[in-house]
Amino acid sequence: MSGAAVGSAVASRAVAGGTLADDAPLDAASGTVVEQVVLLDDAGAPIGTLDKAVVHGPNTPLHLAFSCYGFDADGRMLLTRRALAKRTWPGVWTNACCGHPQPGEDPEDAVGRRVRTELGVEPRDVRLVLPDFRYRAVDPDGMVEHEQCPVYFAELPTELAPDPDEVMAWAWVDPAEFLATAERAPFVLSPWSVLQAAEFRAEGLLAAG
Repeated sequence: MSGAAVGSAVASRAVAGGTLADDAPLDAASGTVVEQVVLLDDAGAPIGTLDKAVVHGPNTPLHLAFSCYGFDADGRMLLTRRALAKRTWPGVWTNACCGHPQPGEDPEDAVGRRVRTELGVEPRDVRLVLPDFRYRAVDPDGMVEHEQCPVYFAELPTELAPDPDEVMAWAWVDPAEFLATAERAPFVLSPWSVLQAAEFRAEGLLAAG
């Protein structure tokens, strides 16, 4: 099943405005929404859900996610440095935003929701560029990411208001600089962004410089 098909299958009920569904589960103690991830079989078909707080570990199951790359009006790319509190790859430079569509949530709405949450801005012109990207990676502490992870491009304002629990630093760079770093110094970047950079280069989606 393609990434686009996964998104269609999961989005059985669109979530207006990119917010979580009204019937999303609540934490009994705090009353806050419990974020979930959509679990997938090897063919990419949804097979269930699991709380986001417990999905990542040494045996992380395949699940649905997304990556978003942000660009300003002049074509510069946004790179962000993951906060030290992140469970996987803390302190590593990566793309603008990542996240997990909630059960029943349209994938593009999920992109908008996470961009607003992590970066404090509204994305524009969100478009799917790599519908079938999938990867598995193990960080130095043994935590595993294992995702069917469609990749989106979006235009972003340059004046950001990042959540410090998500983003500890950020920089606007020439896309060619990002591609060169992914090729020559991949240890600087998240493993998914390095793999995605290779696909961008192969597909001619970014100028290689």
